[in-house]
Amino acid sequence: MAGPEIKAPPFRDIPTIPALIPGAMAASKPYVANQKVQEGIGFRGELAENWQELAIEKMGDLLGKYRSLKVYMDSCVHCGACTDKCHYFIGTGDPKNMPVARQELMRSVYRRYFTLPGKLFPSLVGAKDLTKEVLDDWYSYFWQCSECRRCSLFCPYGIDTAEVTMAARAIMDHIGLGQKYSNEILAKVNKIGNNLGLPGPALEDTLQGLEEDVKEETGVDVKFPLDVKGADVLLITPSADFFAEPHIDSLIGYAKVFHAAGISWTLSSYASEAGNFGLFNGSYEMMQKVAMRIRDSALELGVKRIVVGECGHAWRVAYAFWNTLTGLGGGGTDPFSIELQKQLDPTFRQPSHICEVTWDLIQQGKLKFDKSANDHRTITFHDSCNVARASRMGDSPGGQFDIPRNIIKAVANNYVEMEKSTVREKTFCCGGGGGVLTDDLLDIRVKGALPRMEALKQVSDHDGVNFMATICAICKAQFTKVLPYYGFNMRVVGGVHQLVSTAIKLGDEQ
Repeated sequence: MAGPEIKAPPFRDIPTIPALIPGAMAASKPYVANQKVQEGIGFRGELAENWQELAIEKMGDLLGKYRSLKVYMDSCVHCGACTDKCHYFIGTGDPKNMPVARQELMRSVYRRYFTLPGKLFPSLVGAKDLTKEVLDDWYSYFWQCSECRRCSLFCPYGIDTAEVTMAARAIMDHIGLGQKYSNEILAKVNKIGNNLGLPGPALEDTLQGLEEDVKEETGVDVKFPLDVKGADVLLITPSADFFAEPHIDSLIGYAKVFHAAGISWTLSSYASEAGNFGLFNGSYEMMQKVAMRIRDSALELGVKRIVVGECGHAWRVAYAFWNTLTGLGGGGTDPFSIELQKQLDPTFRQPSHICEVTWDLIQQGKLKFDKSANDHRTITFHDSCNVARASRMGDSPGGQFDIPRNIIKAVANNYVEMEKSTVREKTFCCGGGGGVLTDDLLDIRVKGALPRMEALKQVSDHDGVNFMATICAICKAQFTKVLPYYGFNMRVVGGVHQLVSTAIKLGDEQ
């Protein structure tokens, strides 16, 4: 039986706070991971009989490990500053999609089991037992959070809703209630090396096909090397770059940049994935397991530099966690960390974002462009959440905002900024991040895209914008799916390095 028709909410003339529709998204739940998937990545195969006991035990473990989580449980004063900052609340009107209300699903349980007033007088302090009904709400609404952290920007106490969501998901995984989409991806990356389960021979064939396509297009032999020992650069990029549109155009752009600059580089069949869904599940152990494949590949191939492609959460994990997860940054004391530090070239940022690489080369005059090649495009830029609010680029504050824009302006003549309250650190999420990018959750994805679609429509109508660039694989996948619901062509979205690919001069062109 087909489900209800999915429709985009109407555009608002004025971005007002939506009317409350209690329970509007209560039925929105992702599929549950099966026993084989769960056990394959180290979780319980199905909901345990003593799940309540295990959940409280896990919550206590997380509260003991992460002081920040306990602070977030204790410090909220329900001021409401975050209520209208969430794209999912704006798109659905469901009060449990207010960040404060979503947090309260965990906070009420925390009070019941970990505070004296909650143990003695639960009804007086809003404390609740962890019942099956409460668990159902957790599974529904904590998978209606993309961990974008926009609400945290406006919170006067700096409460990080993403960390609360991560903790709730870690607890649910621990008791055997895992999400099918995210956990199947983690199973694939741990077994094969990428989120798509693309084996090495298929990857090699794909790259050879790209070489032929670029040769036909440009007449230049641009290589897409795989498992080349002694290359200077190991490129770690989202696996969608290998075949999906528009992602693949950015991979072509990376290759052209390396070719034009004369930089030797390689991909790895063992670690052919930048994305790390361990972040979405709140499992630092899983994040480490995925990230260690990259360290192992870097050591095996003997590279001097590690570069991350256009993927928002991949860059967050690389920028903020690789040093502690893998010893990539300073401080790693195990023999392999020490070996890697000796091997990597300290004159470069380790790791580097592909935008940092390209912008440095542009500043050095090593890349040449025909900006008019992009004249058929009037371009705007969508700041991806994990880049905007959880990382940096370059040597100056705000580099994560300025560098991608600088590249766009270096390769194209027509650039328009979206409304200032929707970009840079205040950017709205695409609506598909944080493990929400599954058709099980298409309804919430479409509704959650509303604020970004409104900002895009404004510059489309007023300035003729017909291309929205971004540097996140999830954003690209999400927008290509939801743009048609809002009356846009799916090809409106693309990568920054797609624009670079269009304008760059190769070979005799330089």
